[in-house]
Amino acid sequence: MDTFINGLNLVLTVDTLLVILAASLFGIFVGAVPGLTATMAVALLVPVTFYMDPTPAIAAIVATSAMAIFAGDIPGTYLNIPGTPASAAYVGESHMLARQGRAREALGINLVCSVFGGIFGTVVLIVVAQFLAEVALKFSAFEYFWLAILGLSCSIFISSGSKTKASLSLLFGLLLSTVGLDMMSGAPRFTFGIPDLMAGVNFIPVMIGMFALSELMKYYGSHSENKKVNMTSSDNVFSQVPVHVKKYWPNMLRGSSIGTLIGALPGAGADIAAWISYAVSKGKSKDKSQYGKGHIEGIVDASSANNSGISGAWVPALVFGIPGDSITAIVIGVLYMKGMNPGPTIFMDGSGLIYALFIVFILANLMMLPIGYMAIRLSKIFILTPSRVLMPIILCFCIVGAFAINNSMTDVWIMLIIGLISHLLISNDFPVAPAILGLVLGTTVENNFMSAMMRTGGDLTSFFARPISATLGIMVIFIWCSPLIMAIYKGYTQRSNV
Repeated sequence: MDTFINGLNLVLTVDTLLVILAASLFGIFVGAVPGLTATMAVALLVPVTFYMDPTPAIAAIVATSAMAIFAGDIPGTYLNIPGTPASAAYVGESHMLARQGRAREALGINLVCSVFGGIFGTVVLIVVAQFLAEVALKFSAFEYFWLAILGLSCSIFISSGSKTKASLSLLFGLLLSTVGLDMMSGAPRFTFGIPDLMAGVNFIPVMIGMFALSELMKYYGSHSENKKVNMTSSDNVFSQVPVHVKKYWPNMLRGSSIGTLIGALPGAGADIAAWISYAVSKGKSKDKSQYGKGHIEGIVDASSANNSGISGAWVPALVFGIPGDSITAIVIGVLYMKGMNPGPTIFMDGSGLIYALFIVFILANLMMLPIGYMAIRLSKIFILTPSRVLMPIILCFCIVGAFAINNSMTDVWIMLIIGLISHLLISNDFPVAPAILGLVLGTTVENNFMSAMMRTGGDLTSFFARPISATLGIMVIFIWCSPLIMAIYKGYTQRSNV
């Protein structure tokens, strides 16, 4: 109890509270600008944290990441350009609602679900942090391989339209993931003599190109002057939230649970949590036909998952020093810098810093409600600002965002090339989301498969030799076979009715 009080005293100071407020506003701004991500926002804060005490430093990172993930929904809703990768899973649903004149309604439920998911993940982090970390630690190459395959499979089955086109898009993303040094031989692959490609294709420039730049090309390639979404006078932020929460509260719990569990797996992160939660939502829904047309249900699941995934990612980072995502990879360095060495002993420290961290999580998510509401009210700038003014500004941010990751012009060229390819794909009704997931998970699939093969001497049955691995493998095979099973079932039902 004394440790908790120490943590409370560390947080409830003027300096720390002002830092949380300033970091929240910064996170909202960065997340709402297409091309700038939550990871970039946290990275930009690291030099500033050098001059802060441990509690304000960690508080700044927590508040920034939580706000940026939600704020990514704003440009996704109005412009169909996700501000952060975690918003990409349901950007189509939000934008379709905006086109129906329900932009603020979509953002209102996004905000409430984000707050709920963030608090849910924090409570889980507080209560069962060590247990979840132990589960994640049991994952070997076999489990990570199946988890990555599960994510890739979900990207196909949640895509609307042709599954063949979705599969080809996925293969394009997997091809991009093979660029760089081969894990086994160390030989360069598809680098064309460019040193910057030795480390592979960076995810952020590709995401910017696929979602932001392709949307700009679509705008400039259209002769229509009506580029904006509609917003009716009755489009209130919270007016429909009680109705949606009452109807979809099980989805909020399910999405938050999935997000926390996926986030606790090292390397998974909020974006994968959102994709998997959206896939589960569509699979379990009684109204699958509405997905892709502006359906609140998918938004509830995925937006709850991505914010709870942020909290979940701190589990392996705090308990074992293993980053759960790119944000906590940066956080671990800050923790060491501030004398909070990640590991089991961090919970035995009597200074109260760990409890201060938990309290900051709760405060940051609660502050998301008023600050997020103001951001939504001000977000009408996206539809009031003339497109001829807004689009060049977005293009500038895209170029800055692509360059700032590694200070490399190669990333800018990657963004431009991928943007052109994505524009061609979208023009021919190819979904780009599977390509993004293929790039993110392709390296995970390859590295873990090769590692498992080396460990077992090429024995494929070893992927089913461990309980968790076998369970994940059976789930993946069931998903692959589900269309055939459904076809057989429908045929049997039709014959029975005859």
